[in-house]
Amino acid sequence: MITDTHTHLYSNQFDEDRNEMMQRAKEAGISRFFIPAIDSSYTERMFDLEKNYPNDVFLMMGLHPTSVKENYQEELAHVREWLDKRDFYAIGEIGIDLYWDKTFLPQQQEAFRTQIQWAKEKKLPIVIHCRDAFDEIFEVLETEKGDDLFGIFHCFTGTLEQAEKAISYNMKLGIGGVATFKNGKIDKFLNQIDIKHIVLETDSPYLAPTPYRGKRNESSYITNVVDKLVDIYGLTFQEISEITTQNSKDVFGV
Repeated sequence: MITDTHTHLYSNQFDEDRNEMMQRAKEAGISRFFIPAIDSSYTERMFDLEKNYPNDVFLMMGLHPTSVKENYQEELAHVREWLDKRDFYAIGEIGIDLYWDKTFLPQQQEAFRTQIQWAKEKKLPIVIHCRDAFDEIFEVLETEKGDDLFGIFHCFTGTLEQAEKAISYNMKLGIGGVATFKNGKIDKFLNQIDIKHIVLETDSPYLAPTPYRGKRNESSYITNVVDKLVDIYGLTFQEISEITTQNSKDVFGV
């Protein structure tokens, strides 16, 4: 059994062949799909996905940092409303993204911190989105650290030192297609990170692994990531699958 801890299966990029894509994933051994939120415009699509694949998908709720704009308070209110209305498996994806736009950095920091506090209140893990913002993310985590702070550093692309720092805040590292890239860099030091700190993800439809790089990603391609970890850790495909799925259960509680 393989777990995809981060996949946007509700993306309109799958509207033409979602059932076939899910079938390919299941045939490849992927049976658990954790679905991050972005903002209110995707909520209905997430719930439709859950309705269509009730035994396979596990929803998160949260406000993505690139959706933190002038109306971020309304968006946060939407997140809070749903957190109080029903169960989710994590608060995510949340964090800070300074790649596209630095205009709303203070608001991103506030939204990140607020949602971390909600996660603690609800005893839920967080799933962190970080792009060009390691220092800013760590600054918030430092003030919020404790036994009640835990989760996944999604799409980890940092250095060994940053990996160790993320782990020190009770975060697993979400490893996906980047590990297979020639210039991905993380494959050079991952063997120095105990595999108990690793979970698998695709971030589909984004960040397809080699040899699909540049094409639409899908959950079945996670097997290419497992193959890469087999090389890195010297474990079998089965062992990587079992260990990383158990790690995901430790985070999500299911």
